[in-house]
Amino acid sequence: MNFEEHAAKPLLTAAGIAVPESRLARTAEEAAEAAQALGAVVVKAQVPAGKRGKAGGIKTAECPEEAKAAAEKILGLEIAGHAVEKVLVEERSDIKREFYAAVLNDPATKGPLVMFSTEGGMDIEDVAAATPDKLKQSAIDVRRGFGADDAAAMLDGLDLGDSAAAIADVLVKLYDAYRTNDAELLEINPLVVTGSGGVVALDCKFVLDDSAIKRHRELAATGTPDKLTEREARGEEAGIKYIELDGDVGVLANGAGLTMTTMDVIRHHGGHPANFCEIGGEAYTKAKTALEMVLDKPGVRSLVVNFCGAFARCEVMMEGLLEAWDEVKPGLPVFFSIAGTGDQEAIEMLKRRLGMDPLPDMDAACQAAAEAAKKAAIEAAKGGD
Repeated sequence: MNFEEHAAKPLLTAAGIAVPESRLARTAEEAAEAAQALGAVVVKAQVPAGKRGKAGGIKTAECPEEAKAAAEKILGLEIAGHAVEKVLVEERSDIKREFYAAVLNDPATKGPLVMFSTEGGMDIEDVAAATPDKLKQSAIDVRRGFGADDAAAMLDGLDLGDSAAAIADVLVKLYDAYRTNDAELLEINPLVVTGSGGVVALDCKFVLDDSAIKRHRELAATGTPDKLTEREARGEEAGIKYIELDGDVGVLANGAGLTMTTMDVIRHHGGHPANFCEIGGEAYTKAKTALEMVLDKPGVRSLVVNFCGAFARCEVMMEGLLEAWDEVKPGLPVFFSIAGTGDQEAIEMLKRRLGMDPLPDMDAACQAAAEAAKKAAIEAAKGGD
């Protein structure tokens, strides 16, 4: 779950990281009132997305009248698909230097990664590509954590002047906040040194691990849930995890890990997954809804069904799918991979009911589906000539 800046910054305050004084405004008049109290301000669109400045969503104001005019221009904008319905009016800081700091889940090390750069205010992807030497990274062993000595070692050699100790303290506190709040990402960009020597977080991006929402109900209530497509909303209502993608190879598998692996193998063979959709032991009752969602997406040209039996037995999942098959009646190439507990029973059911054989393994099924989708796309292009 993503959080807007105004909802993320309290996490920094709670961790002991300084942030500017600010007020949330939903109208231009409220923005003017906030500026009256704060003085010179920055008026910032509140959406769970980056690059707000490039989209015209961040403006400075010297007085209440300018703050009102800025808010009038920002409110109603659309930024990264989000309509701006409120702005954060924040006291302007005397910026001496800008930095980047973040803690995130790192797939490569399978653990937290602390990142710091002297190139604050820029997109970190651009910094990593153009000046990788200016991006410091420290992979964290969660068993020992990240302390002051680790932060100091990470910053060693950077020209941080008298601010080095304060910045190291921010990194330690940022890591603590990341852990406390079950974050996938906690980012400050920019982290600034002010003219008076203070170290202040001018922005904050926070992404909460969806699996931790139940542990942070009060916090999650301040977040911004992802916008769902019509099919994703149907899946959520039915208790099925369905995520819509841009490809043309439908995916139906049991278990999140197997589903993601199936998607990876499809990509390996040059295909493009159309969705993430997993069903397991509940396939017997939810297969019809899942199958309809996968096939309803426009442009799906083939389908992979990948069942690997363990706690959820293959023949139980197959029975549910075949019941749905009779009602939905898919009219596109379908390729099965069936292995694990109850696989022989499931294979016999597939042969008896549909007259089909599964492919030898997941790799073969994904390759066949990718090739079938490519062939269908070529034929469709020819038909349109």
